[in-house]
Amino acid sequence: MKYILVTGGVISGIGKGIIASSIGTILKSCGLRVTAIKIDPYINIDAGTFSPYEHGEVFVLNDGGEVDLDLGNYERFLDINLYKDNNITTGKIYQHVINKERHGDYLGKTVQVVPHITDAVQEWVMNQAKVPVDDDRKEPQICPSFLFQLGGTIGDIEGMPFVEAFRQFQFKAKRENFCNIHVSLVPQPNATGEQKTKPTQNSVRALRGLGLSPDLIVCRSAKPIEMAVKEKISMFCHVEPEQVIFIHDVSSTYRVPILLEEQGIIKYFKQRLNLPIDDQPSDLLMKWKKMADRYERLLKVCSIALVGKYTKLSDCYASVFKALEHSALAINHKLDLMYIDSTELERSMETENSVKYHQAWHKLCKADGILVPGGFGIRGTEGKLQAISWARTKKKPFLGVCLGMQLAVVEFARNCLNWKDANSTEFDPDTKNPVVIDMPEHNPGDMGGTMRLGKRRTVFKIQNSVLRKLYGDETFVEERHRHRYEVNPELTDCFEEKGLKFVGHDTEGNRMEIIELENHPYFVGVQFHPEFSSRPMKPSPPYLGLLLAATGTLNAYLQRGCKLSP
Repeated sequence: MKYILVTGGVISGIGKGIIASSIGTILKSCGLRVTAIKIDPYINIDAGTFSPYEHGEVFVLNDGGEVDLDLGNYERFLDINLYKDNNITTGKIYQHVINKERHGDYLGKTVQVVPHITDAVQEWVMNQAKVPVDDDRKEPQICPSFLFQLGGTIGDIEGMPFVEAFRQFQFKAKRENFCNIHVSLVPQPNATGEQKTKPTQNSVRALRGLGLSPDLIVCRSAKPIEMAVKEKISMFCHVEPEQVIFIHDVSSTYRVPILLEEQGIIKYFKQRLNLPIDDQPSDLLMKWKKMADRYERLLKVCSIALVGKYTKLSDCYASVFKALEHSALAINHKLDLMYIDSTELERSMETENSVKYHQAWHKLCKADGILVPGGFGIRGTEGKLQAISWARTKKKPFLGVCLGMQLAVVEFARNCLNWKDANSTEFDPDTKNPVVIDMPEHNPGDMGGTMRLGKRRTVFKIQNSVLRKLYGDETFVEERHRHRYEVNPELTDCFEEKGLKFVGHDTEGNRMEIIELENHPYFVGVQFHPEFSSRPMKPSPPYLGLLLAATGTLNAYLQRGCKLSP
């Protein structure tokens, strides 16, 4: 087993997850089996109870794990399926050690950070690195274990036990099996226009002071870095010039593996880790290059309005954005994603701030398609209902995901069934028409890890379904879920009589999973989260359907037997 540790310095949010994923993609393109582990130093057991503004979206895995969004990057880039134990947190490690102490595994010993916590980290990494994540179920050969510091910098107090664990681990694994990549920032102040190396020098010095020496230094910058800067970093950070890699801002993350490969990273890994690979990239990396080239040549644009309440930070809807981007690329369109704060569509906003209100409605009206993603809480729901009503009445292509589907049912009940007080019990527990209800078995009181989570089967109820055709006319699909509320199954007949069809349900036939509206170009709602399964070369069918309908090509696509035109 070969281990690659990716550490970060200077600041957070400079793309360590994308770089770790890109390195994994390059190694996989060389014929190696690759897995990935993300280490988060926060005390939370998992990411499930975070606000999206804290760490971005909560990514859901097949086994129901609620994890950091970087695991989504790993899965999309490497086309693998990870597990909840591929996301290590301080909370998980301490809980594991404390449970062992209570069980009596450390009888007679004082339980300490060193060696007990650090040993637990190493044991967890070694065990999880062996778990198969590919479809062939074979054991991985490479584990790019990704160390992320809270705040993104080496030296933060929360991450010190993990740094110490890997300082010890490098000797346990042996030099030929362990490689450390340090990702740092090279800022370029506007006042001088000069690229500064001092932050990277200080970051590497701090890393060395903690017992880890970088084998590769990946420098992030806004613009391509000059050769003189590379030589300076090489000299002051005690590495060869070939060990300094530059990644500047690019138009698409698909370009990052190509930039790494062009700077000789395959040859370096072959020598440093004694890997049985060729120096030249395989067909897989060539496909990435073609995809990146195609992305940059796109001319036609498709605009989608994303109506949500976490629109100030794009990472809150990272997987949704990626799923839309994958689908747009598949039909040779550039995605124009317009984020609309749902509260700005509400009537109350017209009196509070009429400019914001009219700007939000202008965006919605000019969009080619409308998407209402998942979420929790009552804030902004009336604005989402307004957007759904607009999509339904104006026959705009619409996709509702999780809460988006539930609100589509609420909107239909209010405006088509004339149940004016129809609502979800999440927002109004005393409503006389509870069209969306909670699932008692998934709401025992505790908030963390108690929802209906992970991959579940959805069975198509009818043959003539748009979404069924998009899924290749399968009788069932398996997608990932994350919800605590569901459509009230006792009221579905009333909706179907008026044209809102529940075309998919769970294996027992009790939970409504997919809705489709008759006589509409594309009005679809799904209880699951198809964005978590989308891949760059395998777009998610519900999102692909939205983009096809938004560009007016859905019918032609279905008539071709769901084959994309060249």
